Amino acid sequence: MKTLLAFSRQSLAGLRVLLAATLLLGVAYPLLVTGVAQVAFPWRADGSLVTVEGERTTDPDEAAGSALVGQLVDDDRLFRPRPSAAGEGYDMLATYGSNLGPESPELLDLIAARQAEVAAREGVDVADVPPDAVTASASGLDPDISPRYAALQVPRVAAASGLPEAAVRELVAEHTAGRTLGVLGEPRVDVLGLNLAVVDAAGLETTGGDR
Repeated sequence: MKTLLAFSRQSLAGLRVLLAATLLLGVAYPLLVTGVAQVAFPWRADGSLVTVEGERTTDPDEAAGSALVGQLVDDDRLFRPRPSAAGEGYDMLATYGSNLGPESPELLDLIAARQAEVAAREGVDVADVPPDAVTASASGLDPDISPRYAALQVPRVAAASGLPEAAVRELVAEHTAGRTLGVLGEPRVDVLGLNLAVVDAAGLETTGGDR
């Protein structure tokens, strides 16, 4: 009987600890962090949304996209992002890479097909196609491309949008960021911001799927 009572007391004590931890870590802490984020960093907390004009917004109805997530682009007047293995492409509910190893025949065939496609679209030799033009990021949501891939697309975007190549190159430069803190990562080009700038400069009209 004493053993049963001791066990019951221990169980009740464990249950109280579980309930306290659930309330503290599962309710109070998330609410605190969310509240602080909404006050201190509302734009970032709401998804880093950007309007068609390139302005920050916290209203999803005004957003053209997120600065943190790439988008599928099927418009020769705009810059293409890197491939995506997230769902049908840049699906935030299915974020992942392809899980194909570097020696996978399937991956090698896929890369070769993408190289041929990019080379044909941009009018260059297959050897000039940069790696990020044919490989997906680990998340499948990478919003950036390399300056080399952006430069490769400049002639095609200029010809299709009616903008001078020099003007398009200037837009690319304006949307190119260097290494984080000067040492981390690689220089990168913000595709969404760049495409919105092209749309504005050329006076283009695009559909949601083309941004």
